[in-house]
Amino acid sequence: MVIPWMGFPLAKLLADVEPTSDAKYVRFETIYDPTEMPGQKQPLYPWPYQEGLRIDEAMNDLTKLATGLYGGEFPPQNGGGIRLVVPWKYGFKSIKAIIKIELTSEQPATMWSTIAPNEYGF
Repeated sequence: MVIPWMGFPLAKLLADVEPTSDAKYVRFETIYDPTEMPGQKQPLYPWPYQEGLRIDEAMNDLTKLATGLYGGEFPPQNGGGIRLVVPWKYGFKSIKAIIKIELTSEQPATMWSTIAPNEYGF
């Protein structure tokens, strides 16, 4: 299924911040608010949700920071204010409700590679 995401390439944001050669990865973190998101009260997962990409994946023109779909803003269940779209990756890379993006020289821990490293690679 093709989804008409609205937003902009992550590469554009990264170009604006001018990453140094030390930046090898991009780390994303989602909102943590168990009062609004009761599932985050479960101790089964290491909240807040975190995801990451290699810098070359992040700079690909197909990698988007989506702000809406189908010509409008996101409804809450589709990602809140901003979400990551990486079309060639499985859905577990599509972090929603992003509140923090940082560049790092070390591979960031992600939720899925932390809880099931044998099933989910980076």
